[in-house]
Amino acid sequence: MMKRLVAVAVACVAIAVLGVLAFSEPGASSEGVRLTRQVDGSMVLADRGGDAPVLDVYEDFDCPVCKEMHTRTDPTIQRLAREGKVKVVFHAVTIFRDEPMRSNSIRAAAAARCVPEESWLAFRDELYAIQPAPHGVASGFTVEELVKAARKAGAQVDACVRGQSYAEAHLAESAKTRLEGTPTLLLDGRVLGDEAFDPAALEKLIAGNGGVTV
Repeated sequence: MMKRLVAVAVACVAIAVLGVLAFSEPGASSEGVRLTRQVDGSMVLADRGGDAPVLDVYEDFDCPVCKEMHTRTDPTIQRLAREGKVKVVFHAVTIFRDEPMRSNSIRAAAAARCVPEESWLAFRDELYAIQPAPHGVASGFTVEELVKAARKAGAQVDACVRGQSYAEAHLAESAKTRLEGTPTLLLDGRVLGDEAFDPAALEKLIAGNGGVTV
């Protein structure tokens, strides 16, 4: 199974690792676990008043391995975040240079910035559900598909999605991130390997506050 994942991951490779975005926490909150949008467009699911380890999740919505990881480990990641055991930072990036993947990715990520916090996780689920296939061939994530997905997630952001209002901002932030491929997960700044696809292994690492082999 892992050989298949690695094979697909090669298709998601963009550029060498030169650095990653740092997690910024503008301040603690007494409101408990909640999802908040940061100025760079990243989404933080955490108890802002807690002191949990930080799990950075870098994903390209057109990447099939990201969809695989989402299916396998996202329920565990969200549960641990809601239990206050980890601070999850979701970073939507565009790693593809070739078409139609690049445009697919940009449209989806720009639309995600339109969606309000309370609907964002549901919209993310919808994006993976309608991911264009076969990868590398299919065009998708049209603005009308994205509008429909946003409405299904409970967000009425038609004009923002159709106008791709955040496309340039997304690309500017994405360009600052140098990744070997997606998905890339970091636990307290250390890169995860196969554990990213194993819910039990991932939970054990988070519980141990690290211990990751780079």
